[in-house]
Amino acid sequence: MTATTLPGRPADDVARRPTEPARRSPGPPHRPRLWTPYLFLAPFLLIFGTFVLVPAVSGLWMSLHNWDFFLPDRPFVGLQNYIDLFTPDALVAQQFWESMRATGLFVVLSVPLLMAIPLGLALLLNQRFRGRTFFRAVFFAPYVLGVSVIGLLWQYLLNGNTGLINGYLAELGVTEAVPWLTATPWVWVSLVGVTVWWTMGFNSVVYLAGLQNVDDALYDAAKVDGANRWQQFVHVTIPQLRPVLLFVLTMTVLASANMFGQSYLLTAGNPSNETRTAIMFIAEVGLEQFRMGLAAAMSYLLALLLIVVSALNFLFLRQKES
Repeated sequence: MTATTLPGRPADDVARRPTEPARRSPGPPHRPRLWTPYLFLAPFLLIFGTFVLVPAVSGLWMSLHNWDFFLPDRPFVGLQNYIDLFTPDALVAQQFWESMRATGLFVVLSVPLLMAIPLGLALLLNQRFRGRTFFRAVFFAPYVLGVSVIGLLWQYLLNGNTGLINGYLAELGVTEAVPWLTATPWVWVSLVGVTVWWTMGFNSVVYLAGLQNVDDALYDAAKVDGANRWQQFVHVTIPQLRPVLLFVLTMTVLASANMFGQSYLLTAGNPSNETRTAIMFIAEVGLEQFRMGLAAAMSYLLALLLIVVSALNFLFLRQKES
């Protein structure tokens, strides 16, 4: 039998063509093993368990005991540590709620400023002008400093006798030295002012990132409708920044409620424990008086209040959005 030849090609070329290998049928798709996701999660779970979960459970267990380092045993007392904090005649309860009052006052004074001033600063830094990158770095720079550096710096500036601020005020004709760190209400002016100067750079950067994600077409449409700058801010900027506002508000409230370093370094809780915050009092009870069980109970009560406040923030802003 003769081989069939293709038109225009000799029969030998056709005979010498190699046979094409048979195509393999596609097999089942590769399935990852069940433990693969957990292998990627293992580093995070290890860190979270070691530094968050285990201390949280240990602290809760500690709050249910009379945990004193000088006692041979640490007897179980149940909820007595929590009950003592709600006993009006107990000295520790009075001191704890005084520190909670100082914490609440600091939150009320600092949070509105840390919401409004960084937002205005971010609106300015979002404009196009020469050197705006430099100014962004300048306003953010204090945030990278540690609280010990901030404390020493402002101790030097706010000292009632030798501070630079009182020295400049004297040059302007103010003869009486202002007790920035020793008398009310100046201690609150100092603590709030230092905190705003120190941390507003972080909030400004967060706001700035949110502003850069706002579509310019929305502003163009508002201008076409005849909206002025204030109306654009109210009806375009604020609604578009709502998730950012929620984040900044929650983080600022939590940070202000946990204020410790500024008060400890600048005022030491004075005058008459007026500026002794809850964290300061918890540290004093636990680390100086060695009543770790009672200090743990205070910590969990403070954490519970902060959870409630954060939940109310989410609920309020979600209702506004709807």
